[in-house]
Amino acid sequence: MSNYTQIFTAAVEVSGSDLAASQLGLADEMDYQKQERLRELLRDLENTVINGGAPSATPQGSSTVRRTMKGILAHLSTNVFTADTGGMPAGTTLDEDKINYVLRKIWENSNGSVDTIVVGGFQKRKINGFLSAVRGYTSGETTYRDGVSAYESDFGLCRIVTTRWIPADAVLLLDSSRVGVLPMAGRSFHFKPLASSGDYECGELIGEYTLELKNEAAHGLIRGLATS
Repeated sequence: MSNYTQIFTAAVEVSGSDLAASQLGLADEMDYQKQERLRELLRDLENTVINGGAPSATPQGSSTVRRTMKGILAHLSTNVFTADTGGMPAGTTLDEDKINYVLRKIWENSNGSVDTIVVGGFQKRKINGFLSAVRGYTSGETTYRDGVSAYESDFGLCRIVTTRWIPADAVLLLDSSRVGVLPMAGRSFHFKPLASSGDYECGELIGEYTLELKNEAAHGLIRGLATS
């Protein structure tokens, strides 16, 4: 399997007045703007890793088409399950039976070991409702192990990761040892100064990354879950 690298960029421009002014709680306006743009790029990268960089979710790249990486959702085909269809437990509400069914199928289809469950806010609340106590302490509906929300089943311990970018009806089950987000050599996020033509300093934050997903059958996806 292969994937394209994708370039992420964000422009930074600060006027001479802003650079000269003394602002309360801010030592360097240019440095502050770099940090803000970097946070935006990291959010874009997170979204692209999950959903891919093209509307069709198909990676592409040529002399006339910008390169876009293939996301995790588009990679998966072996262990993709739809709620309330096939052998899935009845109903479209996320529950422990559905999680365990998919964990078992992944275990049967691969040599992987799922250790991460990725969900949106609504499905996280559903998981909170059936989290079993694990070594550590419990606070309200959420069970913690070393401060991290986790779910323990017969197939191992999975940490729960919440993201705003996953579709609301979906749950991703991943073997994190087989997922990597890697920069092209020498192309991790960095700042490149650009020539200015006026009273300002400008530049660009640039990074070029791709998703590496090994053993597609070691991961799983549930779709079609209730979202209200």
